[in-house]
Amino acid sequence: MKELSDEERPYEKCMALGSSALSDAELLSVILRTGARGMTVIELSKNILAAACGEEGILGLHRLTIPDLMGIRGVGKVKAMQIQCILELSRRLAKKRAGETLHFHKPSTIAAYFMEDFRHSDQEQMILMMLNTKNRLLGEQIISKGTANASMISPREIFLQALHYHAVFVVLVHNHPSGDPAPSRDDIAFTRRVQEAGHLLGIELLDHIIIGDRKYMSFRESCLLEE
Repeated sequence: MKELSDEERPYEKCMALGSSALSDAELLSVILRTGARGMTVIELSKNILAAACGEEGILGLHRLTIPDLMGIRGVGKVKAMQIQCILELSRRLAKKRAGETLHFHKPSTIAAYFMEDFRHSDQEQMILMMLNTKNRLLGEQIISKGTANASMISPREIFLQALHYHAVFVVLVHNHPSGDPAPSRDDIAFTRRVQEAGHLLGIELLDHIIIGDRKYMSFRESCLLEE
């Protein structure tokens, strides 16, 4: 950053005024550290933000893949991975904080919590949410990835995880890459097996939520769980 004037140096500005005083481009330049030939790191950061922002503002960065980033002059593989990693870190921090404060007693809350994780995935995944007596999140585990066949998942695996976390309630969440959240026959049969196993162990299956493209389906709201 030696090529920048004193007024433009984000490190010095951060030390003097705190990180909240930095602009989006300045924050990004601290991560990238160096610019490109004939381009300062601030200029490079502004170009990246210009490519990302559009109507979404800085959130548009989340839409850029590594190939997208590498298509911007001055961004190579290392810088692209740096940006992707800081975005993933920020996503996890935000999700962790949300998980500690949210009460997951409404299907809409659960769907909103996972919607962005799943909406653009081209692989089917199933996540187990484990909750305490107040419907607060104790933990979440991916129990299946890359398979559309729910019959391959054992209820035993689910409840071993739930017992480990001392969960009182569990919720199943999975995505349909097709975008249509309507449950298949296998989804319905599998959900009933899990619910029956939960009855025996005293751990209630609160819901099974399927996420599609900007929409979801709740087994409980659809009256597909036995009372």
